[in-house]
Amino acid sequence: MHKKLIILFTLPLLCAISVFAEMRSLNDVFPDLPPDIQGSAFTGTGYINSSNRKNGFVYIGAGQSGYTGIDPQIVNTILGKNPSHLIESLLVIPGKPDTNLLNAYNALSNIRGLKGILYHSDTRKRNIPLFEDATRIVSDKKTTAIPDPNPARSIPAAETIYIRLKDTNFGNTYYRAEISLFQNGLLYRLSNFRNISFLFFPIIKEEKLNAQLYIEPIQEGILIYGFAGADVSDFIASMVDMGSSVSKRLAVIISWIADGIITGK
Repeated sequence: MHKKLIILFTLPLLCAISVFAEMRSLNDVFPDLPPDIQGSAFTGTGYINSSNRKNGFVYIGAGQSGYTGIDPQIVNTILGKNPSHLIESLLVIPGKPDTNLLNAYNALSNIRGLKGILYHSDTRKRNIPLFEDATRIVSDKKTTAIPDPNPARSIPAAETIYIRLKDTNFGNTYYRAEISLFQNGLLYRLSNFRNISFLFFPIIKEEKLNAQLYIEPIQEGILIYGFAGADVSDFIASMVDMGSSVSKRLAVIISWIADGIITGK
């Protein structure tokens, strides 16, 4: 009888220890991360950096900081598309490490939540909504708006979502988002399936803006790592600060995910 009681009481403890032991720390994911980047990751906006092919790409995954904790596929997929500009971001939402991935999945599914998120416009000298409207659409062939689903109770192994965002600078923009279980978390792939234009002039051609966002619960909270690339001509790059432009959009998307995880919406 006593042996049975001991087993009953110790099993939950052993399970808890096992789960905690499997959860990684930030240092497990990014060994030897420079202190300034690590500090920035825990701020409200996180760490974000842009670089370009002309001046040389700079990113955590270049190998100089022991990049071993995330599958290199996240970085290599973007590099393989031969971008002219790279944007890398890292945010840790501090908190209890028991936040589950279902919150993150439901945050990614709430496309309407992208509408109205503010960013600072350098030209207008004030905060304005980056996306004036945001909606899920049927497909890349049929752009009829459809509602977001109710919060899910489980995460599908893989899912593709089509999105229309009314960008304050570029008008209607169209994206394909792919969500999948990956490594210890979720991988969110985003790419434009139509040209992104300004006054009918293509700024970024279709499939030339790509982002990989990786989300994982870690001991310190929730990690969101982003790696994005855009391929634009030198002529466009001379007129538009592509690093800043893509950085702001990536920052808004990460803010949307983080808010959804925190609020559970």
